[in-house]
Amino acid sequence: MKFRLEEIRNRRMMNQRQLSDASGVPQPMISQIETGDVKNPTVGTMRKLAIALKCTIDDLIDEKEG
Repeated sequence: MKFRLEEIRNRRMMNQRQLSDASGVPQPMISQIETGDVKNPTVGTMRKLAIALKCTIDDLIDEKEG
């Protein structure tokens, strides 16, 4: 599964550290999700990221890849 995390984060003009601070998700985990090293992050992690980015979990999923 591929995610649009980096795209949405950049649109919000946030770097990984800022997103980490806002979401409580460790910055290395954010990096691993963006690079595809983590293919199946937990729903809890995705929920925290979505709340911090003011979007839905569905927004973070790249439907073209699925």
